[in-house]
Amino acid sequence: MIPSVTAVRMTGARHRAELPLLVLGPSLGTSATTLWSAAAAGLSDAFDVVAWDLPGHGHNRSVPDEPFTVAELAAGVLHVVDDLLAERGDVGGGFAYAGDSVGGAVGLQLMLDAPGRITSAVLLCTGAQIGDPSSWADRMGQVKASGTPALVSASAERWFGAGFLEREPERGSALLHALQSAADEGYVQVCGALAAFDVRDRLGEADVPVLAVAGAEDVATPPAKLHEIAEGVKDGRYVELPGVAHLAPAEAPDAVVRLIRGHVLGEPGPQQDVADDRTVREVRDAGFVVRREVLGDAHVDRSIAATTDFTRDFQEFITQYAWGSIWTRPGLDRRSRSLITLTALVARGHHEELEMHLRAARSNGLSVDEIKELLLQTAIYCGVPDANTAFRIAQRVIAEESGQ
Repeated sequence: MIPSVTAVRMTGARHRAELPLLVLGPSLGTSATTLWSAAAAGLSDAFDVVAWDLPGHGHNRSVPDEPFTVAELAAGVLHVVDDLLAERGDVGGGFAYAGDSVGGAVGLQLMLDAPGRITSAVLLCTGAQIGDPSSWADRMGQVKASGTPALVSASAERWFGAGFLEREPERGSALLHALQSAADEGYVQVCGALAAFDVRDRLGEADVPVLAVAGAEDVATPPAKLHEIAEGVKDGRYVELPGVAHLAPAEAPDAVVRLIRGHVLGEPGPQQDVADDRTVREVRDAGFVVRREVLGDAHVDRSIAATTDFTRDFQEFITQYAWGSIWTRPGLDRRSRSLITLTALVARGHHEELEMHLRAARSNGLSVDEIKELLLQTAIYCGVPDANTAFRIAQRVIAEESGQ
């Protein structure tokens, strides 16, 4: 069954046919207005911006009686877009697309089911498969029993990066209110669609330029999900936004605007470093967060406890420049940075740091086999004695990890 989808103009009531059409997709539990308004303000000079609302969300109060799939939801979005294109005198034309979470899943589905219609896509905080059927079943049961208001507290923790609600209380409150106001039946129907959604084995069919944007603090669709998309499609790139969780368009609208304009319009410089506009304090604070995530609380706590007046400036220097400025850059994911770091430490013989970063690499998702392959590579390019020592250190770290 193809559900009804409601279009929401983000550039005023009148369509602007002289500008390229940009279609924006929402996250589950949000509305087009609450999620995208801040970013749309920076896009409306360059695009005719139109967003859409899920069944039972925002301006769309229609909820179908029968379940629907993500493919059918995508078909509903395409029907609405076709009507908009007809108004613009461009029947069957192409359009740019950006979507967050389920909105990103719909973008993927459109690329697969309606090839040639999307001209370029920015997929944020999403995945080719999101969650698993059992977790969605639990969520559906919770909403059926207690309604969407019961989700507000957990969503406040899951949706936003650290400190967002304190920095942007009005924007955060509006998003949580949209969740509370969403129709229970509509929310459940979308959960059911996501439970069955899995296009991982079809990513190679997508030949549209795709920019996959991850939130570094996103637990719902972690960076690995976006990395999978960027690697799976024919023309994909990956960017990671530091300090952002699941709702990037609302949490970091300026960065999202630069990424969309750069990817769709080819404007210079939007993807060089989305952290360039941060203050020194913001960079340092991000460094503290990333350092703990990569090295672990125990290691960082020991380092802080051992800090003296003599070493304090150096510790702050490392936190700001290594962890805040380098490890949060969007050009590489943390797995790649771990691979590079391990190679450099083997080459330079920094064995104490190597042991620490081997543990960090495991936290960043590197498998034992991947570490083995890296060390074999270093035997050729760094030297057998260095690799021999590195293998001995790695074997000890892996044994400790497995409790042997």
